[in-house]
Amino acid sequence: MYVILAILALAAVYAVIVYNGLVKSKQMTEEAWSGIDVQLKRRADLIPNLIEIVKGYAKHESETLEKVVELRNRAQGVPAGDIEGRAAAEGLLGQALGRVMALAEAYPDLKANENFLELQRSLEGVEGEIQMSRRYYNGAARDLNVKVESFPSNLVARNFGFIKAGYFEIANDADRAVPTVKF
Repeated sequence: MYVILAILALAAVYAVIVYNGLVKSKQMTEEAWSGIDVQLKRRADLIPNLIEIVKGYAKHESETLEKVVELRNRAQGVPAGDIEGRAAAEGLLGQALGRVMALAEAYPDLKANENFLELQRSLEGVEGEIQMSRRYYNGAARDLNVKVESFPSNLVARNFGFIKAGYFEIANDADRAVPTVKF
């Protein structure tokens, strides 16, 4: 009788420990996503200023600039919980921003403009922060996913509604390619 009670008590303690570990992993994943979201917002806030400066120098490049604005708005419009959708939209935006930065090579006056250079440095810094935040988020998502899928913690996860987190990654190989700009 005492043996059965001891086994049940140990199982209950184990279930609580696993549950708490799952909660911690879920919270770390949410906190990591918040970090990505903050960096993506910083990048989105820099884009209008960058576009305005480039417009003054590259008037006939309006199609490229309009595409960046459209992609920025599309990325900002992705629902908060759609990590895969946000990753795809941000990948396209990153490609378009690469084309805008390449425009500076064709316009020496733009390349020498102090405001443009400052925005370019800020954007490069934000891009680095996005990459670090993405790696942190994907690590937190991996840890949660391992707990959600591993036995016996998957039994607790299933009973309490814990689900796998999606990774923030570029889904399309074409989005990984370095953009080419031809004049």
